[in-house]
Amino acid sequence: MADITALLNPRIADRESLEEFIDDLTDKVPGIERNIALLKRAPRDRELIANLFRALHNIKGDSALCKVDVGVLIAHPIETLLARVRNDEIVFTDLLAEVTLLALDRLELAVEALSGNRPLGHLKLVELVGGLDGMATLAADEIDARAFTVIESVTGFRPAPAARPPKQKATRGREAASEDLKFFRTLALQFEARSKLYKGRAARLLRLALDTNIAAGSPVDATQLEAAVHLHDIGMMMLPEAVWLKPGKLSDDDKKSLHAHPGYSAGLLERMPGWADAAAMVAQHHEMPDGGGYPLGIKEAAIHPGAKIIAIVDAFEAVMQKHSDRGHSRSLLRAIAEVNACDNQFAPEWIEHFNAVVRKRVEA
Repeated sequence: MADITALLNPRIADRESLEEFIDDLTDKVPGIERNIALLKRAPRDRELIANLFRALHNIKGDSALCKVDVGVLIAHPIETLLARVRNDEIVFTDLLAEVTLLALDRLELAVEALSGNRPLGHLKLVELVGGLDGMATLAADEIDARAFTVIESVTGFRPAPAARPPKQKATRGREAASEDLKFFRTLALQFEARSKLYKGRAARLLRLALDTNIAAGSPVDATQLEAAVHLHDIGMMMLPEAVWLKPGKLSDDDKKSLHAHPGYSAGLLERMPGWADAAAMVAQHHEMPDGGGYPLGIKEAAIHPGAKIIAIVDAFEAVMQKHSDRGHSRSLLRAIAEVNACDNQFAPEWIEHFNAVVRKRVEA
């Protein structure tokens, strides 16, 4: 049985070794993901199986060498399963692929949390490693069922093939605001046109935001929320494109410039009658419950509920885009995990409703 203490409260013997392990893991994971994607199409390819086994074996070895016990505990049962695949005892199924990706994902999140001195409890590593250990010794015809259970117990979502997105319900603003909403949608489309990564972004964000609001009993006016979703990032267009479309890490000056965009966006709404609530949502969508957000650093109840919704769906979309090259299923799991791992960044009372919405979509 896995050492629960090592999973919940791991000790860092050497912080320099931990950072070295994180760098090595970051280098290895993209190659592993490519091999898994190829194996899903050719599950009996001996070379791919050997490469994947070797990569997991190396991760386990690196973990032991760098004294990162959580890495050994996660990698060992996956290595055992891959050894069985290599020996033709079991087949590399789609569910085995998904549980392997989930294990890698949680390992990445775990070492990132350790590096930042953050707790690991929310990652459900005990359930993950316990489930993987159980899978490693099961009969071939029982492994997929256990993989299904492990994924659901760790993520809270049933694994399923990428489903077609549900048809978007037609949404109408109040009659008097319909022309304004048309204008706001036009601006949102202009924003999307600045980068191919943004294509369809406004519709995705709006659907998630409205559904999350409905799941909570619709405490936020839907028309105001729609306006806020369309305009919350329009202020970016008032900044140099070299700042907000910049690839890679931002400088301190870049971040300071970006902190101005909620004010620019909200300023437009503040100058139009009837959009006070939407303006507040836009102005506050980067505020955080603990006061660590911007531009004002306000806390908890001072933040408009609509701003809390936008903060969550905006972050979810950003992570999906960040990991889009890993495939829809992979990026979806990563986005769900990252949003739920940010205890201080998002309002917990809205995370619950957001999770319910995403869960329904995954299971649809």
